[in-house]
Amino acid sequence: MPFKSQAQRRKFAQLLVEGKISNQTFEEWNRETGGKRLPERVRRKTGTAKKSVAKSRRSRRSTAAKGR
Repeated sequence: MPFKSQAQRRKFAQLLVEGKISNQTFEEWNRETGGKRLPERVRRKTGTAKKSVAKSRRSRRSTAAKGR
């Protein structure tokens, strides 16, 4: 799995130095990332959470309407 950000790459390098991950794991991730220009940090998308809430509300309304 490729790295998503520079911060993640640094964290994995730290884990490698501490001996918590193997050199093979780090090299595999590094190889899959390639020479991409990575952002410093990646934030979660907020739009997906809002959609799931809307769907659950809609389904509750439809089941309540069926019971009437």
